Amino acid sequence: MVHVAKEARATVIHPTAIVASGAQVGAGVTIGPWCSVGPDVVIEDGVELISHVVVDGHTRLGAASRYFPFCTVGMAPQDLKYKGEPTRCEVGARTVVREHVTIHRGTASGAGVTRVGADVLIMANAHVAHDCEIGNRAIIVNNVVMGGHVHIGDDARIMGSAAIHQFVRIGHAALVGGVTGVEADIIPYGSVLGNRARLVGLHWIWLRRNGVKSDEIHRMRKAFLALYPKNGGDQPFAARLEAVRQDFAQDGRVQEILAFIDAPTCRGLVRSAREQGRGQDMENA
Repeated sequence: MVHVAKEARATVIHPTAIVASGAQVGAGVTIGPWCSVGPDVVIEDGVELISHVVVDGHTRLGAASRYFPFCTVGMAPQDLKYKGEPTRCEVGARTVVREHVTIHRGTASGAGVTRVGADVLIMANAHVAHDCEIGNRAIIVNNVVMGGHVHIGDDARIMGSAAIHQFVRIGHAALVGGVTGVEADIIPYGSVLGNRARLVGLHWIWLRRNGVKSDEIHRMRKAFLALYPKNGGDQPFAARLEAVRQDFAQDGRVQEILAFIDAPTCRGLVRSAREQGRGQDMENA
């Protein structure tokens, strides 16, 4: 038996949809034509499955999230170590998942859960692999692909056809340019471009649009140039890091960047284009 909230009169399930016994469906949910919902799925209030959507596994769809035709959520991961363990997938409130997106559940050898935050937009044909974590308000543009265990911070922007290596961390409000291969971690507010990602500056547009004051942006730029001087400068990175730690001890956003750099990593940090004498701190990157 399908468990439907008491306000079932506000929930619409198309006659061609298949909702398995045991699935929990909230109030005001719309499940459109030819959708398939597995027995361990929880659908919170106000969710819309437009048509031809497949939701499987131990998956929770957050309130008022929307799913467009031919996307799949919570399917088994593409990991040969996966043996059918009851791992999970969670999508946050008001997130929009567009056509042909695939979001796979976690693995027992990883975090055991794939998480997509609230107010996220995932555009058509993107792939979110097992054990990935996407923060709130992130935007994942068309054809982005990510390996397993990728962590993407709040407010990040991943442009079209970018490819993200497994275990990469992408910091808060970072920007990844289109058709960029990301093989290492990107600092918070970092902006990367290139066939193989290189750090070209900070995400100035996001900072300005989100009310960061000019004097704080100026301090962030000074800190960035101190960390990543042209041609690498005369000091090793560790010495530059310590100098910035001392000089910007009271600056919260700079300290956020430093904390990200200090955190454990599997992939290391993306290299700066400035260190190689190519590129500059791009004000409009």
